Amino acid sequence: MDDTSQWRHMASAPKDGSRILVTIHPSEQGPAQVDLAYWSNGDRFGSEGWRSSDSAPGRIIGYPDPELKCWMPMPSANVSQSSLPSPWEGDDILQLDGSGI
Repeated sequence: MDDTSQWRHMASAPKDGSRILVTIHPSEQGPAQVDLAYWSNGDRFGSEGWRSSDSAPGRIIGYPDPELKCWMPMPSANVSQSSLPSPWEGDDILQLDGSGI
């Protein structure tokens, strides 16, 4: 499958630590969501399994296999387009936030 914008079965997800997009099954906590996750072989902070990329040592967000519906590779960055917003060029008196330093 060459198209990286297609969802795939979790059984084919890479378990090499690379970041992927996953769809989380809907539950009583809310509707289905997409998260950035990776496979961890386990460490002193938690056992092996799928972790959210938001995880930090001692605060592991883990996903049991049945909770994940499918996966997709991370989309590649489009370097031909700037994804950053233009800097603020308005009147200094109308600053959005901060001291202007």
